[in-house]
Amino acid sequence: MKKAVYPGSFDPITYGHLDVIERGGRIFDGLIVSVATASPKSCLFTVEERVAMVKELAKPFPNVTVDTFEGLTIDHLHRHGTNIILRGIRTVSDFEYEFEMAVTNRTIDPDIETVLVMSDERYAFIRSSHIKEVAALGGPLKNMVPPLVEEALRRKLAARR
Repeated sequence: MKKAVYPGSFDPITYGHLDVIERGGRIFDGLIVSVATASPKSCLFTVEERVAMVKELAKPFPNVTVDTFEGLTIDHLHRHGTNIILRGIRTVSDFEYEFEMAVTNRTIDPDIETVLVMSDERYAFIRSSHIKEVAALGGPLKNMVPPLVEEALRRKLAARR
């Protein structure tokens, strides 16, 4: 059984992330969406909130599970008995970053493989930081995040005011 780990902060999960999850679920027998508990980014949502949203939105995909991790992604892969990282890329700059990460991971463990999936063009512009900014300014999020996420963003930002 080939399974992969799709790691990220998912703060918040977007249609772009869901596209990668759906496609990864078709490519691999099992896909573990792994939410980082400690992120170098400043997260708007708690890890529990992010996991709850990812779990709810991943329900349509029967071979997808959701987990959390901290520390090295490689160690997390080993705990799940796989050596495959799934990542989505939108732009050339994403490719450069993911290429560097893939080489770093393979330097640490030569058995690690990174599979990159090109973003659907409908989602190539979506970036979580932009979504948070648009939401904070009261803008529409209809084509960027599912309604569940939009509602959570509006509630979270209203509570901060």
